[in-house]
Amino acid sequence: MTTSTPQRVCVIGAGAAGLEAVRVFRDAGHDVVAFDRSERAGGHWHTDYEALHLITPRDVSCFDGVPMPASYPLFPSREQVIAYLDAFAADHDLLAHIRFGTEVTAVTSPDGGVSGWDVTTAAGTEHFDAVVVANGHHWDARLPAMAADFTGRSLHSSQYRSVADVEGRRVLVVGAGNSGCDLAVDAANARLEVSIAMRHGQVFQPKTFFGRGRNQLPLLAKLPPWAAERVQRALVRVSVGSPSDYPGLQEPVTRNLNEQAPVVNDLLLYWLQHGRITARTGVVGVAGREVSFADGTSAEFDTVLWATGFAVSLPFLAPDQLTWSAGAPLRVGGMTVPVGTARMYTVGLASPRGAQFPVFSAQSALAVRLLGLEGRTARPLDVELLAAGAPDDRVDVLRPVWSQQMTRSHQVLDGLPTNPARTLQESTR
Repeated sequence: MTTSTPQRVCVIGAGAAGLEAVRVFRDAGHDVVAFDRSERAGGHWHTDYEALHLITPRDVSCFDGVPMPASYPLFPSREQVIAYLDAFAADHDLLAHIRFGTEVTAVTSPDGGVSGWDVTTAAGTEHFDAVVVANGHHWDARLPAMAADFTGRSLHSSQYRSVADVEGRRVLVVGAGNSGCDLAVDAANARLEVSIAMRHGQVFQPKTFFGRGRNQLPLLAKLPPWAAERVQRALVRVSVGSPSDYPGLQEPVTRNLNEQAPVVNDLLLYWLQHGRITARTGVVGVAGREVSFADGTSAEFDTVLWATGFAVSLPFLAPDQLTWSAGAPLRVGGMTVPVGTARMYTVGLASPRGAQFPVFSAQSALAVRLLGLEGRTARPLDVELLAAGAPDDRVDVLRPVWSQQMTRSHQVLDGLPTNPARTLQESTR
């Protein structure tokens, strides 16, 4: 790792990504201050629905060098993840670096970060040599306009905790991603009348093959990505069957697992075959308690749970400070460096498929290395990193694609001539 003199680093957010960024930068010798508007570390894990379990196995779902307890099951629960994060923060003395109950309202720089960044909170403005954006992408709920037309109980999935939040017995879940499927199953387990609306067909994957996590088969690790997808696709078909085996399911546009978001839930399929969940087409209209679907049918519901995702939101940055595309800032370097900025790094804004905590570790380590090179290269680092790949606006990305971006980024940095005599004040973009 590139060595550097200690610098003052601001981390925005103290969820899982922010905690790991604090640890990695602090351990590299930097003076780290993190801000979080809540009163506790761990972010959305404290407010996610109670039935949540990881969809990735325990032993690959941890921070670098900090395994989850061996007493945890293969797929840890939300409560166990919270306990892991609490222990992680305490054991590594991270809480002393976090200012809780403090919201960052502005991050500004007259030169795109070359001279550092001014960070504003209600307490005032402080100058930092670098900023790590780790505020996450699971907090700004995205709701369709028609949600306002429903007169029954209406909740975004981020507001749902348990079936105690449901009013009446007729429940509609809109959206069949991982959260939507979990919410539908949770309601079905409580013997409610559940429907789930899907705009298109989807390949539903089981959590395990032959008792192992679906990505943990030794054979898959030995294959190139395209071949691994073909084998995994065949295993899904053998273990799950086809959509026609499940009442109401639509045929997916493609069966290629690399060309659709991964939905890992076989309990939804179980309850479809038991008649406790009804599969419906996409929602096209809402009037009072009546919901209309794309196939021309309609039904009344008491509660609608909108599992319609989140927007990427960085409210402390002026829009023109970043280059936005498709609702997210363009980034290079394994989606760690926003285009057009210096001394700013995003940790956790990319979501490569699979376990996320290792992503936070890898991005934090890359960011530390980049900070050590700021102002010492012939061109700005975001320009140098173009040699590792074009700017990327994705959040969801295939794991091998992201891993290749990270590998190439380190290779680019390995080959850069540096001038250790250049100082922060001398560097220009």
